[in-house]
Amino acid sequence: MADQGWAMKGELVLSCNCTVFCPCVLSLGSHPPTEGYCQTWAGFRIDAGHFGEVELSGLNLGLVMEIPGYMSRGNWTAGLFIDKRASVYAVKALTRIFTGKAGGTTSLLSILVGKFLGVEQAPITYETRDRTRIFQIPKIIDGAVTPISGKDRDKDTVISNSEYWIAPEIIVARSDKSKMRAFGRNWNFAGRSAEICKLDWRGP
Repeated sequence: MADQGWAMKGELVLSCNCTVFCPCVLSLGSHPPTEGYCQTWAGFRIDAGHFGEVELSGLNLGLVMEIPGYMSRGNWTAGLFIDKRASVYAVKALTRIFTGKAGGTTSLLSILVGKFLGVEQAPITYETRDRTRIFQIPKIIDGAVTPISGKDRDKDTVISNSEYWIAPEIIVARSDKSKMRAFGRNWNFAGRSAEICKLDWRGP
């Protein structure tokens, strides 16, 4: 499956243990997380996507990550959850993408992730209710993330024109609910930092 052209568009939501908005976004990894280390989960909704001829559209994903200090120094730990509806070919493709082996947007993961906890398939849902994103993997992740309003209360607070690798535009958000229990971890980040971004990744 090497050297396949791939792309995915949709949305992602991320919840972490930072007490205020994640400083790694603006510092591009040169400032440590607010707690000195990072624990985070991210949910992905692929509206349109492919890996070569393998269809990825309509699938949801979950990613769990731990970073021991400065994001840019690596030694990350990561684990991946893939929609149970995914074919065996889609699972292989998404594993290559999210381990950085497919190149492109996620290529840095092949360098920064020192320990990969593995891949599990599960039923995954990603919904939008009003402005809140609801992300759930039964018995694993139960998350609800809402954007933080700006001066115009009807509009989100947004960071734009960023060099952040995930997306150039980031909606600043907060977790209303954020429980994660998997891979021997048990986290609860309710009330802490979150972000919402358009998913527009490609490679190689």
